Amino acid sequence: MPFDLAALLAAHQGESFELHSQFMNPQLVKVLTTLGFDRQYVRAEGSYLIDDGGDRYLDFLSGFGVFALGRSHPVIKDALHQALEADLPNLVQLDCALLPGLLAQALVERSPAPIQRVFFVNSGAEAVETAIKFARCATGRDRILYCDHAFHGLTNGALSLNGGNEFRKGFGPLLPECDQVPFGDIEALERQLRRGDVAAFVVEPIQGKGVYLASDAYWSAVQSLCRRHGTLLAMDEVQTGMGRTGQFYCHRHWGLEPDIITLSKALSGGYVPVGAVLTTAKVFDSVYSSMDRAVVHSSTFSKNQLAMVAGLATLQVLDDEDIVGRAARSGARMMAALEPLVEKYDLLREVRGMGLMIGLAFAAPESGASRARFHLTELARKGLFSQLIVVPLFRRHRILTQVAADNVNIIKLLPPLTVGDEEIDAFVTALDDVLGDAHRSSSLLVGVGASMARNSLRRGHRHSTLATPRGPVTS
Repeated sequence: MPFDLAALLAAHQGESFELHSQFMNPQLVKVLTTLGFDRQYVRAEGSYLIDDGGDRYLDFLSGFGVFALGRSHPVIKDALHQALEADLPNLVQLDCALLPGLLAQALVERSPAPIQRVFFVNSGAEAVETAIKFARCATGRDRILYCDHAFHGLTNGALSLNGGNEFRKGFGPLLPECDQVPFGDIEALERQLRRGDVAAFVVEPIQGKGVYLASDAYWSAVQSLCRRHGTLLAMDEVQTGMGRTGQFYCHRHWGLEPDIITLSKALSGGYVPVGAVLTTAKVFDSVYSSMDRAVVHSSTFSKNQLAMVAGLATLQVLDDEDIVGRAARSGARMMAALEPLVEKYDLLREVRGMGLMIGLAFAAPESGASRARFHLTELARKGLFSQLIVVPLFRRHRILTQVAADNVNIIKLLPPLTVGDEEIDAFVTALDDVLGDAHRSSSLLVGVGASMARNSLRRGHRHSTLATPRGPVTS
């Protein structure tokens, strides 16, 4: 009996939330239901998700930045079909397959001159785990520095470099010798490096949890100090890389030459889990230093043929469609369109970012009734105001966005890098509408609260609507 995907989907249409509640994560089901995000998506294309009622949702989350090329890109789909039809020998293990070598070459050619080697992994977190191991081996030092607000993944080593305590709670002692420094504070970094025992400084060029940026002067000093004190500079480009900020790597904005680069998310066009750790020859060869150590660090599925094909096709699309340049231009256009809303609404304090990684920061107005409403919202739950923007953007305008972190009033925008002017204009118009409600009266707070209450009751969950979880903010 042949496997029939269409029949399977049709037979179980509408059961997804019940299945997740029974067999997977019931708490996530409660969060999505309470927020009114419980849609049954059946198709996806470009910048849009389509539900079972035929409604289209503009996706400004992009799977936490995975779908940089939009969803269902025809070139990536065709490449994967070709790979399946070719019956390629996969994961032979005692082999040097061609496609991983070609993808490694293509990535090295797009990297700063010192980068010469690539190790493939399955995710951004696994890339960070690899970076920690390689840095310790290459330097003979144990200590790793990371920044407050940092997010590098949720596996044990990556979690040890996480600047958010909410992710650490309940998981016991993490890796020793991992110390935090304030992001953008060069003096604090120098004090730590001066001790001479730091293997690597692992840092995001733009912090994903909040879209925080550091100054140009900071980055120039960071590289200089790391070189001076024998510390490896490891740039986490898992979310910022692959053109997201208008350069292939975000660190190119400051002319940096890191010793280690981590990539993932957008590398396969969203189809196959894949990541990469790029290093200098010196770092890599210190790990694989002899024939006995040829497999001292490995990952079973890391060089699978489908991931490699998807990665090569993604790089070709980036070049053929000028995706990096489009991200720079679309990002500039979107920032320019959003800036007038900062002047119009004192609730919106700042629009910041690079390319198509944009943060909308909200704060209490200086005075008036809108200030009182803002504080009332924050009394219910710190950081709740930004959720009161996210929910009506979705329910009223069918636009999917995310809060940037827990307990802060920041919304992060990660639209596909292929997003068009029409989608940008639609988002700005929708945000203007929602902010207008928030500025004029309490109707937004009351309406969203009532909607969340109805959704909670509809699913039989007994949650306080004003203390509800904010939703997934893990990347």
